[in-house]
Amino acid sequence: MLFKRTASERLKVVELRGLIYAVGDIHGRLDLLLQALRRIKDHAAGRPSQIVTLGDYVDRGPDSRGVVEHLIEAQQAGGVICLKGNHEQMMVEAVRERGAALSRWLDNGGLPALSSYGAAHPGDVDLVPQKHIDWMASLPVLARDGRRVYVHAGVAPGRPLERQREHTCLWIREAFLQAAAGDLPGHVVHGHTPVWANKQEPSAPELLPHRTNLDTGAFFTDVLAVGVFDSEAPGGPLEILT
Repeated sequence: MLFKRTASERLKVVELRGLIYAVGDIHGRLDLLLQALRRIKDHAAGRPSQIVTLGDYVDRGPDSRGVVEHLIEAQQAGGVICLKGNHEQMMVEAVRERGAALSRWLDNGGLPALSSYGAAHPGDVDLVPQKHIDWMASLPVLARDGRRVYVHAGVAPGRPLERQREHTCLWIREAFLQAAAGDLPGHVVHGHTPVWANKQEPSAPELLPHRTNLDTGAFFTDVLAVGVFDSEAPGGPLEILT
């Protein structure tokens, strides 16, 4: 008997509209996030707008705690939609499960994140506030504006949006990156991959007719990219703010 996902198990898709600012992978760079938010405010110039952050707020950079705290406050104030990245998922699993999940997280850049919470030892995960873990665990993985899909890593080619799986949205690479436009559920705005065979310059966004990759390796390039989109206009960004 084939398993069928029930309505309650389907991934929630957050609806966006108007002028949309999509922020690429932050990875603990609170300094760049604050600069980006100031640029967005200046660019919007009072126009109704929404900000969607594409995940990977923690790990590798120096201030994961500061990034998480700022995004929680910004989300509560309204106008900011935070999507989950694979690094948030790894951090949640590390704190909740310990053992192999903790080792995996630390091997993938978790130690700087843990240090930002004041930890002096890799096992000091109890210093991470439960509020932060609960927030990361509850983040949605998909958003759309009627013209585009917003997600951390990508989507499974040939699969309708309502049948996507969370693990795929957080982790996929080659199958999605090599997919043809006709295999995707619209233009996809994503992060997750600062460098691959067809994106040799990590600090430059990848701008294609069928997808926009905003991961610019901020934690090591000092560049954080923001794509500006209009929910009424199809295709890629109107502009890139860096």
